[in-house]
Amino acid sequence: MTDQAVKRLTPDELRTLFLFESLDDEQLQWLSDAGHVEDVHDGVVFNEGDEATCCYVLLSGELRLCKRSHGELVEINRTRQRGVYAGAFNAFFGAADHKSYTATMLVTEPSEFYVISAETMATMMNTWFPMAVHLIEGFVMGMRRTNETLGERERLLALGSLSAGLTHELNNPAAAAVRAAATLRQRVSGMRSKLAMLADGTLDATKLHQIVALQDDAVERLDKTKDKDIPPMELSDREDALTDWLDDHDVQASWDVAPVLASAGLDVPWMENVLEVVGPKYLEGAVRWLMYTIDTESLMNEIDDSVTRISTLVGAAKQYSQIDRAPYQTVDLRELLKSTLVMMSGKLQGYEVVKDFDPELPAIPAYAAELNQVWTNIIDNAVSAMGGSGTLTLRTRRDGGYAVVEIGDTGPGIPEEIRRRIFEPFFTTKPIGEGTGLGLDISWRIVVKKHHGDLRVESEPGHTVFKIVLPLEPERELESDPALLS
Repeated sequence: MTDQAVKRLTPDELRTLFLFESLDDEQLQWLSDAGHVEDVHDGVVFNEGDEATCCYVLLSGELRLCKRSHGELVEINRTRQRGVYAGAFNAFFGAADHKSYTATMLVTEPSEFYVISAETMATMMNTWFPMAVHLIEGFVMGMRRTNETLGERERLLALGSLSAGLTHELNNPAAAAVRAAATLRQRVSGMRSKLAMLADGTLDATKLHQIVALQDDAVERLDKTKDKDIPPMELSDREDALTDWLDDHDVQASWDVAPVLASAGLDVPWMENVLEVVGPKYLEGAVRWLMYTIDTESLMNEIDDSVTRISTLVGAAKQYSQIDRAPYQTVDLRELLKSTLVMMSGKLQGYEVVKDFDPELPAIPAYAAELNQVWTNIIDNAVSAMGGSGTLTLRTRRDGGYAVVEIGDTGPGIPEEIRRRIFEPFFTTKPIGEGTGLGLDISWRIVVKKHHGDLRVESEPGHTVFKIVLPLEPERELESDPALLS
């Protein structure tokens, strides 16, 4: 387009626009020379996220401003008011995040705009209104620093709470393993002494082999019973019967031996077989030897369970923090939710946790560690709302091209008058000192801004559900489909 073809507004015409009504003649003339009139007949004027190159002031026609949500364009404003503006109106800021359009603008009919380039906007503001620019930029930067500082504090508080819970969870199996190892040392020492008594030369090799076979059978019985819940009455009857049998055969401290034998599924007929193999003279030593064997096996199982629990917790912590993994990767949302539940298990004591995970939900590309932060923030709020008891429900499902994660609680609900504000920074319903009001704001920015998804809430007394919607193919750009934009 040649300079002769460029249509401009005169200073008097510019003065009729409320944005420029206070400028003097010289400023209006400069602006008249710097800008131009542009006709747009239909469709998209600019797209959200594109480089912000121009500021548009509506002269005639009608415009729509839309934001991307859940893969669709959601209209946030529609107007015919002359003089309204959109685009690179904040180009005078130095921050890089002001260099892209924050929304998509379309026209619904042939419209006319006065267009000013981003460079012109920046020069105009910094030359004519330097103090205003400093004040506005100071306000924006101050808010940003406050946001960042309190955001870091929010993350540290969440990390501290999770660390305390993880430490508590790790301490239990670690302490159990230490106790079992100390007891195991005593039992092994007892086994050595009883072995010496049984093998003092008076017991022939055949009987020793039979005792070893009985020992193997006792261990096998223990393995079969360790995963079964024996009814308490049945176990008590078995202990009483074994105690009486041991007393009748002069075995010392039968009250200490019988529970160990009963826990392995041993009974009186089995003990009669032991008596037949070793005879009355060696029964005491054989019984003690078998008790130590069963005890030792049980202690090793306990150590194995404890170490496995520690390993599971460490694995969950690595999954939660995404240590040694790329920030952006293909992840299974169900595994992320499970690791978060493990990390928060200390806070979930007393609550019923319901997991309804769709086994067919595909993995998606995402920032895993940041999604874990979203789950943490929402679950933490749910637990706080329920106040000590209730049901936490986690559900995953597929909805077309999107994965949906629902986190629900049975708390009192979020009143309608504050529901629209819960994602605002610094807004909190918690008492002073208990919340910064940034948890849901951070979650919203992670889901919406970083993953191009959606975060919404539905609430009524006794039933509140946060829905996190994430695209299965986030790298695919939204197409300008006329049907979608209509």
